[in-house]
Parts: sequence; C-alpha cells; structure tokens
Amino acid sequence: MRRVNRVNLLWLLVFTGPGAAKSDASELSLYSINTGSFVYHMTGNVGDYNEIFKNKFFSVERKFSQESKNSMLVGTMKNSFNDRCLSVGMRRDLHEINSSWMIKGVYAYTGEFFAKAFSDCGNHGSYHDFKKVTGIGFSPYIYHALQYNPTTFFGVEAGIIAPDIFATSIQWSFR
Repeated sequence: MRRVNRVNLLWLLVFTGPGAAKSDASELSLYSINTGSFVYHMTGNVGDYNEIFKNKFFSVERKFSQESKNSMLVGTMKNSFNDRCLSVGMRRDLHEINSSWMIKGVYAYTGEFFAKAFSDCGNHGSYHDFKKVTGIGFSPYIYHALQYNPTTFFGVEAGIIAPDIFATSIQWSFR
C-alpha cells in the first residue's frame, strides 16, 4: 500500500471537501483554482523581496453553497523571502457591483505547517516576529480586491495585501 504524506492528505481533503460521497456535477461548480499571482511591495522596496511572478501562488477555493458569499481556500506560495508557506483562509464576497464585478476580502493564515515543505516559512520578516512570540512562523493576510469576471469560468483580480503589497491573480471556476 502506498504511503500518503500529510501534504497529499491535505490536498485530498480540499479537493473532496464535505459531502464528497454524494458528489455530482453541481458540487464541482463550488470549486475554483487561483493561479498566476503577481505581487509588488509598494513601500520599503529595494529589490530584496521575492516578487513579480516568483511567488508561485496556487490555491483551491470552495464556496459553502451556490448562494453563499463565503468560501474556504487552501493554497501554497513563496513569501517575500522566498520561503514556501501554506495559506488557509476564508473569502467573503463583500459587494457585487454587477454580474461581472465583485469586491472581495480574503482573510488567511499564511505560514508554517507540520510538513517539511513549509517548515522555513517563519525564518524572516513578520513571519519570524510572530514565531518569536507564538512559536509558529506565520503572518495574517488581509487582502481586499476588485475582481472582474469576463466569463463565468474566468476572473482577474487586483488588490492590496495589508499594509502595502499590490497583488493580482487569476481565478478559474468550474461553473
């Protein structure tokens, strides 16, 4: 029998989600994938940060229901110091302007996790500051963005990770 590591188990749980045993085509429409993140540090930037498209961001998102304004996301990225981090958070659709435009907020834990791949996330910056106090290297991410959906399957967003990081991303939905 093949051994399943904890990271693979985590991804399995994200992709299958609650109610996987009775999954159908409508269940798939609750999922989306976020990729292609561009980031730029707007203050204190002297070229020392991992930015532009080098953060290798990827997350899977699942809405709680078709009508819900909330969803959960799990993903991974390389932080400003090029350390691999786990990101787990909640998304809230704050205001729908019309069927194509949405203002959203994402509130996430981004940091260390028990898997070796994420063990260096707390070595620098605010991640390290939190590690000194709590014993876990992480940084809370507060992100607000404007998302444009030219189709039901594709969206582009741009926003700010508080306090000073400009970010853009692409969202692929299974609607």
